[in-house]
Amino acid sequence: MKIGHIVEYIDQQKIIAAVILQENKGKLRLLTENNREISLSEKRLSHVSQSRLDPSLPRNSLVSELKQSAQTRRELSLRIDINELWEILHEENQTIDVETMTVFCFDGPVSSDHESAVIRAFFNDRLYFRFNNPNLVPLSPEQVEQKKRQLEEARKREMLIQQGSAWLSAQISSERDTNNNTNPQVLDILKDYYLFGNDAAQASVARSILKKAGLNTPDQIFQVMVKAGVWDIHENVDIYRLEIPVAFPDQVVAQTAKLTQNPLDFENDPLREDLTDIPLVTIDGQSTLDLDDAISLEKSDDGYTLGIHIIDVGHYIKNNDPVDRQAMLRGSSIYMPDDKISMIPSELSEDLCSLKEGEIRPAISTMIRMNRFFEIMDYSIIPSIIRVHTQMTYTEANLLNGKDDPITSLYKIAQLLREKRLKAGAIQITLPEVNVWLDENQEINYTKIDRENPSRMLVSEMMIFANSLMARFLADHDMPAVFRSQAAPKQRLLKGIEESLLLNVMQRKHLSRVVIGTDPEMHAGLGVDAYVTATSPIRRYHDLLTQRQIRAILGYESPYSRHELEEILQNLAIPISNTNKVQFMRRRYWILKYLETQRGNSFEALVLDPFRDYYNVLVKEFMLETKLPASGMRLKHGDIVQVTIQHADARRDQLSLFA
Repeated sequence: MKIGHIVEYIDQQKIIAAVILQENKGKLRLLTENNREISLSEKRLSHVSQSRLDPSLPRNSLVSELKQSAQTRRELSLRIDINELWEILHEENQTIDVETMTVFCFDGPVSSDHESAVIRAFFNDRLYFRFNNPNLVPLSPEQVEQKKRQLEEARKREMLIQQGSAWLSAQISSERDTNNNTNPQVLDILKDYYLFGNDAAQASVARSILKKAGLNTPDQIFQVMVKAGVWDIHENVDIYRLEIPVAFPDQVVAQTAKLTQNPLDFENDPLREDLTDIPLVTIDGQSTLDLDDAISLEKSDDGYTLGIHIIDVGHYIKNNDPVDRQAMLRGSSIYMPDDKISMIPSELSEDLCSLKEGEIRPAISTMIRMNRFFEIMDYSIIPSIIRVHTQMTYTEANLLNGKDDPITSLYKIAQLLREKRLKAGAIQITLPEVNVWLDENQEINYTKIDRENPSRMLVSEMMIFANSLMARFLADHDMPAVFRSQAAPKQRLLKGIEESLLLNVMQRKHLSRVVIGTDPEMHAGLGVDAYVTATSPIRRYHDLLTQRQIRAILGYESPYSRHELEEILQNLAIPISNTNKVQFMRRRYWILKYLETQRGNSFEALVLDPFRDYYNVLVKEFMLETKLPASGMRLKHGDIVQVTIQHADARRDQLSLFA
């Protein structure tokens, strides 16, 4: 190899022809066919020709000669049928050097141009041979098929990148909304990348699409999706991220239609006690449509009979029917400021299985006999037939308290029940709740709810009472169920009912974790020996499971075994966790969306935890925990500070404050 020899090297998957201008201990200075001078190690060369050029020729002449040589070699390479050669040679499974392969490919005398043509042909088409310079190795038929699949996948991948980048570029450059007329697979790839980032199945394809379209971050995908009408500006992406089912499958729709069109008879059930003459009342939020509990209070000469009545959902939804399987998959209804995703179809949750005023319904009733001083004498749990006489809101019930029986008496009973729980060690957290909703004009509204107001306290205590009695009933019958237990708090801060916001927040942080199991155990937080939740079978699958175990004791169906319950509870853990997450995140989204309009406005905040660079604070108006930069301030635990909204971005879950 001397000055003037034509050589070739590979650069960015292309073979480049060049002439040697200078050589020094394996280091070459080359002039390429592209009229560039480069330095290169001789180890990088893919081919060295015997033919030479006169290095004293003008540079333009050398480049012209190189281009002509490269063109000749490209044309020769096109005459080589690699597939045909492979058909002849692959069965021998032997390594073939370039010189031998050149003889196979061309008739008559061969030159350096022919050798180069062979290298070019086999380099450009590596489907049948492995190019291991300077040798060629035929692949097996299985390897060829695998290569074909890989090439087809690469072709499809490149097509998706081209389509995706073209669509994104069109959306970005358009001044108005454009349609989403593109490959649905492209949209799915981009949406998945926005939702899951590098964990998305085709994250690398999505990154290539973004790069080719000139986008820098996945966040920009959301704006493009909105502009194209694929997503709404307030799209609840957490539903997709957590894979929460929204629409009901056809089987569930069909089963629901069957139940509503031909309801199962319960009025002629000899096991059910007819309680339709007893005045029942429901007390719920103004917008509540899925009514699953009602209360009654009858006065007699020797005392009272308190009734807590729960719709018998198990009468309609049977274990492992289509509606039941979907309910188990969801785990719970999801309530959000702008939407509700029901555990069971609305035709059931808001109609057939809802305790609507004036409608006769099957129920599981807990009947508690009390003396004149509201002391509990005994109780029974029975299958019943009921009818709600009065349907009222919390506000309406509050107005009747002190004026109307049975509301006033029910409130007195609730107070006594709470006092009993508190004496047993219950911890009553009295933090207000912020209710956020959108009105008919899509305006954001919020209100702070005092959960200690009479009607809410009344309903809360009645449901805790009913759940604890049903837990005792199940335990007395040695029936496994979905029991909830809680150990004593790590630190007790509250003594009785405490109004201090700080103490309540800190006590909540010190509560022990609630444990769900199939055996009854102490629930220290509520101050009861055993506890289940069975009062909301329309909206919580745990409650439906427990109701079925009660129905089994009452003779209506076979109970779940302990093993079956434990397996179901394990399967429910993720959907219920996801329900809690999406409810929390959606409520937070709308609060932050409201705060986007409050830039520059100030609110009171409670300092919860001081750290070196920031404080963890609670913005009292919205019961929203966030960070406040220290900025030289010296605040301590429990201080009240005025904070100003500097920046809020609901989509990015960002809130910046300064004091």
